[in-house]
Amino acid sequence: MEITLNVEVRAEKGTKKVLSTLRAASTIPAVVYGGTKAPILLALSEKDLMAARKKGGANAILRLKHAKGEETVIVKELQRHPVTDRPVHADFQRISLTTKIEAKVPLNIVGEAPGVKTSGGMMSIDMRELRIKALPTAIPQKIDVDVSKLELHQSIHVKDLALGEGVEVLDSMDAAVIRIVLAKVEVVAEPVPGAVVEGAVAAAEPESAATKGKKDEEGKLTKEAPKPGAPAADAKKESKKEGK
Repeated sequence: MEITLNVEVRAEKGTKKVLSTLRAASTIPAVVYGGTKAPILLALSEKDLMAARKKGGANAILRLKHAKGEETVIVKELQRHPVTDRPVHADFQRISLTTKIEAKVPLNIVGEAPGVKTSGGMMSIDMRELRIKALPTAIPQKIDVDVSKLELHQSIHVKDLALGEGVEVLDSMDAAVIRIVLAKVEVVAEPVPGAVVEGAVAAAEPESAATKGKKDEEGKLTKEAPKPGAPAADAKKESKKEGK
């Protein structure tokens, strides 16, 4: 299926101000390249492009009509805004309907895995798209991955996927697509009543100059008695006051 879009030719590479003006009007700057013709700069409606991708998929065949002619293309890359996720630039690649091209096809999970539903497992998704090579008209919009028979510790590999005729897989056939693994449960130990937590004594009674290095028979810190003839702490304070 081909989808026709009306586009405009841009005379030259736009400045930041010009591109910002285009995007403010919900118009996407774009470039078309590939084949035997020179690259061409275009601008097209954001709404029209997204509607075409929704209808025909990420690898939809597009016929771009403009004042200088038309181009048969697919979207090679769609750049999006990091915050709004709206498209900000499109790269189109010219194609021939009789020549195979490389494409990435999204994988679509179908069904509910018994290993998750009844065995307490969790689904680990290793691949979300598959790299293939095929004629533009043979590229599927998506590839279904049926997990309805997948038990705990079982997996689906690329070689298990059902692909259409004429579709060549570029990824490893032995690569795992989805695995059902045992869910990890974090166990937090309950504190034992009366148990002494390591470091609690030091935190409750920090070591000071008066207690440093002195311990009784039980290993607890004890205060060191003042040396003979040494003034007590209070006496030191008073002497300082009198000396003022």
